[in-house]
Order: sequence, then structure tokens, then C-alpha cells
Amino acid sequence: MSNRYFQPGQQRAAGVIELFDAIALRYDLINDLQSLGMHRRWKRRFVELAGVRPRERALDLCCGTGDIALALAGQGAEVIGLDFSAPMLAVAHSRSRGSAPAAGTAPNPQFLRGNALMIPFGDDTFDVVTIAYGLRNLASFEQGLREMWRVARPGGRILVLDFAKPDQPLWRSLCFGYLKCCVPIFGRVFCRNADTYAYILESLKHYPAQHGVAAALGAMKCTRVRVMSLLGGAMSIHYGEKV
Repeated sequence: MSNRYFQPGQQRAAGVIELFDAIALRYDLINDLQSLGMHRRWKRRFVELAGVRPRERALDLCCGTGDIALALAGQGAEVIGLDFSAPMLAVAHSRSRGSAPAAGTAPNPQFLRGNALMIPFGDDTFDVVTIAYGLRNLASFEQGLREMWRVARPGGRILVLDFAKPDQPLWRSLCFGYLKCCVPIFGRVFCRNADTYAYILESLKHYPAQHGVAAALGAMKCTRVRVMSLLGGAMSIHYGEKV
């Protein structure tokens, strides 16, 4: 069955923008419900692996409502969150208002609208480049990784958190069954459109997941490439360092 928000190839961006614009106000609530709150623990682990130090520069791509960007800033990094959905960024801005900057200083994190496939920063700019639940949504995950590599400084860390495909067949079948039968209910109830969350499984079917992303990082000559399996391989964190 086709999904209105999933379009292959270069048409991908329009459907994804429409999707995230539609779910922005309910995004955090539904994340809590569909993962039973576990996504918060996975994101904490993700930020720990980034290992940011005070005054390092970090870029969080597809930042959404700002979870990762805010956590990195809380570790002392100077953070920019980039996303192409204005409604998602509006939520991120509202969440960051409680940490208003001192007079004469820039807000941290800064939230900007932009395209992860054409990052509006120069080469070798950031110490840490992260993307959580965004790589799977890009028209080309390879181009997204290349852009992350480009803007990372030599020795910089590149991290990806996203859905994965469990290697164990029975567990993979159960996870995919949950995404097919249960998760769309959250879209129907909270967004009045089951396709908004049925999209997750559709996008995952076309995503190379943990093994494909690890291979792509290796092909870019990243060093210290690691894959951390979460929830029996239903999620994964990738880590690599730019040579």
C-alpha cells in the first residue's frame, strides 16, 4: 500500500515537509507514546557518545523540535539546529526560550531553516555533526552523510540515530508488525491521518539501516566506525570520526 508522504527520488522532500509540518504540534507526545518513553533514553545515550566539550561547535541536522540540539547545548557546546520544517522549528524555538542568552550573546542553540542535503556552512566547520531520526527521510542518505562529513572538522565526530532492521527474523517481524498495525493508530488519533505514522514503516523499507549506513561511513574513510544496537536492533546509533 502506498503512503501519501513517501515519494521516491527527488520528489521525496515535498512529501516529508508536508508530513512534518502536519505532525509538529503532536510530535513529542507521539514519540513518548509510541516508544513508551524509551526514545528519551536513546537520545541521552546518543548525546553521551557525541562527547561534546565546552565551546565545541555542534550541528544537529533535521533537528525537529530540538531534543538533541538542546541536550548538546546543555553539555556546553555551541549548537546550531537545522531543519526544513518551519512548524517543527517553531516548537524548537518555544522550547529554548527558557534558556535566554545573556545580553550581547547569540542564542544557544540557534535554530535555522535549511536543507540537510545542502548544508549552508563551509567545509571543516563543526566538531560534532549529528542527525537523529532524519537520515532515513532524506532523498539520498549517502548525500546526507557526505554533507555531514564535509562540514565536520578533521577529527570531528559524526553520529546517526535512527530506526533499524533487526537481524533476528522473528524480532524483525514483530517490530515491523508493530509499525504496521499499531503506530498508524497514533497518527489517526492525534493527527486525524494514519498515513502520518504509517510513513515510518514505508520509509524504513527503503532505508539500508544499520549495515548500509555503517558501510557508507566506512566508504567515506571515517575511522572508529561503531554501530550500537538498541532494543534488539530495532534502533541503532552510528558513530564515526572524520580523518
